[in-house]
Amino acid sequence: MELRTLGYFVAVAEELHFGRAATRLHMSQPPLSRAIKQLESDVGAPLFVRSPAGVTLTPVGTVLLDEARALLGHADRVRVRVSTAAGAATLTVGILGDGTDPGVARLAAAYRRRHPGIDIRVRDTDLTDPTCGLRAGLVDVALTRAPFDETALTVRTLRADPVGVVLRADDPLARHDRLRPADLSDRRWFQFPRGTDPVWQSYWNGGRPREGPVVRAVQECLQAVLWNGTVGLAPLGHDLPAELAVVPLAGMVPSRVVVAWNDGDTNPLIRSFTEIAATAYRRH
Repeated sequence: MELRTLGYFVAVAEELHFGRAATRLHMSQPPLSRAIKQLESDVGAPLFVRSPAGVTLTPVGTVLLDEARALLGHADRVRVRVSTAAGAATLTVGILGDGTDPGVARLAAAYRRRHPGIDIRVRDTDLTDPTCGLRAGLVDVALTRAPFDETALTVRTLRADPVGVVLRADDPLARHDRLRPADLSDRRWFQFPRGTDPVWQSYWNGGRPREGPVVRAVQECLQAVLWNGTVGLAPLGHDLPAELAVVPLAGMVPSRVVVAWNDGDTNPLIRSFTEIAATAYRRH
């Protein structure tokens, strides 16, 4: 069994869908399907039960998933140790906006256990660059939120969070259990500075042009709501001051927590980081 093929298998097993796995692996679906069929032939048993809705693991597939993760993890440790011996023992991580996400803490603890000799440098990034400096070469890997322009980047989803409307607690709309975009049509929304990724800007503006104060950081967004009654969007589940409330917004595509890196970057520290991140966030 080749490590690459085992990586394909793990992606399908985690996504439980060939199409989503192919997207995650940045490949088309036919060669992925052929690779899995060849693996099933090598194993001598089906690994998945296929249906129009997706796939489920067979008992053999469940056993192989545990073993494949262990093998890939060991391979990553080998790559990292060799890379460290060669002098590449530093990884710069960009983190967008809110570093208090418990997934970040779990990832940091797991990475320290796996690679105690690696020097991790963290670059905290404001909301004007959802890629956290990847394209500028300021970081090796980014923990951020999608959607944004993914050109020349590899992006892997770690978690998807529902999104709500942040309002002052005394706002009449804050008493609603759920809001629709039409309920907010006459409100001012916070904006990002000119030149900010348009895909990113459009998402946080609910998919249409808006007017409102320009902000650069999470705290500035919250202050804009407190002082000006500005409408903001935020992932649900985050702690907010008592003066603010968040109401789920109907029809809003969830905000994806992702790990991203530059296409073609073969740094083994990045691969190990992304695999550990996938496990850390899967426990959420």
